[in-house]
Amino acid sequence: MPTIFTEDGFRFFFYSNEHRPIHVHVSHGGGEAVFEVGDNVLLKESHGMSVQNLSKAEQLAEKKLQLIKDKWNVFFNG
Repeated sequence: MPTIFTEDGFRFFFYSNEHRPIHVHVSHGGGEAVFEVGDNVLLKESHGMSVQNLSKAEQLAEKKLQLIKDKWNVFFNG
């Protein structure tokens, strides 16, 4: 599970056997969410994460959007 970045207790990561479209997993406080990443981020699913933490995770993913795309491309496309 490659970690992309951590911030404010949120861990953004990929699983090593991911598939398109580009997406990122985020964990915080025992919960997890998945955001699809394109021109912006879109919540696809979540489990055990509060609305407040989902909102914060989305903000962080938007802030690091290009980093997420770059890390995906390096890891999955060489």
